[in-house]
Formats: sequence, structure tokens, C-alpha cells
Amino acid sequence: MSFPDLRLRRLRQSPAVRALVRETSLAPSQLVLPMFVREGLREPSPIGSMPGVLQHSLDSLRAAAVEAAEAGVGGVMLFGVPSVRDAIGSGADDPDGILNVATAAVVAEVGDALVVQTDLCLDEFTDHGHCGVLAADGLSTGSGTQVDNDATLKRYAAMAIAQARAGSHLLGLSGMMDGQVAVVRSALDAEGFTQTLLLAYAAKYASAFYGPFREAVDSQLKGDRRTYQLDPGNRREGVREAVVDEAEGADIVMVKPAMAFLDVLREVRDTVSIPVWAYQVSGEYAMIEAAAANGWIDRRAAVLESLLSIRRAGADTVLTYWATEAARWLREDGR
Repeated sequence: MSFPDLRLRRLRQSPAVRALVRETSLAPSQLVLPMFVREGLREPSPIGSMPGVLQHSLDSLRAAAVEAAEAGVGGVMLFGVPSVRDAIGSGADDPDGILNVATAAVVAEVGDALVVQTDLCLDEFTDHGHCGVLAADGLSTGSGTQVDNDATLKRYAAMAIAQARAGSHLLGLSGMMDGQVAVVRSALDAEGFTQTLLLAYAAKYASAFYGPFREAVDSQLKGDRRTYQLDPGNRREGVREAVVDEAEGADIVMVKPAMAFLDVLREVRDTVSIPVWAYQVSGEYAMIEAAAANGWIDRRAAVLESLLSIRRAGADTVLTYWATEAARWLREDGR
């Protein structure tokens, strides 16, 4: 007599059978490595709250990009940390600004081997740390920080053109401004950059898990971003944002953070017809690293399981600070 539970056990009886019937897989090409490059550095600088992650110099950035390409990682996402900031983030669209210079350098080094991506947001470049140009009373209003959406979109368009001219293959629109996809797509097309891809951070939540990232980019943030990032309690709103971004012309949509929002990720994947990515953010990285350092969990197993869970929830690709290391592990395991 055969019982369904025994049939399920037979499917788990050996590594070969388990591999044959596995529903979700994880491959190096499905990983993207976020990288930070700081203006003026001669040597890479460790980020205290993100063990193993660095603020790169231009030289170390190129070397790390080569390592990622050799490991089979699918892409890198670049974040620039300028030495000078101002209210409108002037360094963001300066051809000689750190992000654009770094982009050109990485494209020249590995642009044929992986997808070179750039963060399109003003927060690293502004002296107030917000993702856009502030309204006249932006920091003084009692209802929270107010960003001038339309003024910010003009800055995003200029930033997009600068990044495309630097050679970026894909622009990560992470600012959560209304209409950002449509405006940037129009600006790029008008300049002839019709092949430049747009990744819309569609469901980006005002999360507590971004803390270590603020150190990584030397954030100057004043106040918070709750007036333009999503409320963590809102699942349907995240899905609606993804639908809007798809309609505006996004090539890919993103859910961020990943592990605390797997339900949103699943529903976005079931709703839109374009690729869906997820960002395993700095706080997620730091928690696993801290637990592993204390001997509380198996580091390698926990990292790979966390990435697999994000894939299982519906992400076609995962941005993760473990991308290069995880890619090497996967290759060691024959995946």
C-alpha cells in the first residue's frame, strides 16, 4: 500500500532525487552585487556595521567588479559617495562626479561580462540626505519632510542622462517619486538612449532595515522618508506601485527590503508581467553576519537559505552583498 506521505518521502530520499524535483533554484547569474565607491579614497575602507563590505576606491572597485564577473555574478549596482554635497545634489549629474566616473571605469573593466547598474537617487548627493529636492518648508512642516516631486523629477532626468553617457546599462530608480519612470524614460529616449534599461524600485518601504546602508553612504539624513516611501503595513499599495511603474515603461520592478516583505514580493510577481527583483538590504545582511559571528547559526547555510527564500517568493534576481561569495559557493556545489 502506498500513502501520499510515503511518496513525498521518496522524493527526498537522496541528493540526486532532491535536485531533480527541486521547485526553486538559485544560480550565480541571478545575483547582483551592490558596491559603494567613495570620492578621494586611495584604499578601500571597511564599513563597521556591514562586516566584509567596503567603501571602495576606484582601483579596488574595479578589482571587486572583476572578481564578481569571474564568479559568474549577473551584475553590479554602483552607489557613489561624494566628498561635497549640496541641497540639490549637484554631483549626481556632474560628468566628473564620483558615480559617473566610477561607472565609466567599471564599464571599461567588465562591461562585456556583466550588467553594470547605477543607483539613480539624490540621497547620497544632498546635504540633507533626502532622495529629492526639498520643498521650501521641507524640513519644518509638522506632517513630515516634504519633497518637491516635480523639481526632483527634473534632477532625475539630468542624472539619468549623465549615467547613460557614462555607460550604465541599467538605471535603478530608487527615489520613489511619482512619475519618475515616465519622466526618465522620456528623457533617455530623447537623447537616443533607447536601450538603457530602467529598474523601478516600485515597492520601497520606509523600513528599519536600512540602518547600516546609512553608514555605507555617509548619509546626511535629517528627518525620515515616510512621506515618500511606503508604509510597511501596506501590502496592496506596494502592488499598485508596481503596476503603475510597469505602465510607465519600467523594464523591471523591485521590492525592497526583501525578507520582511516576501508577501508583497509574491503578489507583485503574480500581478505584473515584467521581471521582478528584490533587494536583500543592509540590515538583513548585518543580522545574519552578527548571528553567524556569535556562532548562533551556520553562516553559509543561512546566507544561501535566505537567498533561496527570496527566489521562492518570486524574485527573478536578488541584489545582495553576498553576491560574489554566494556565487562561488553555488559553483562549488555544482549549480
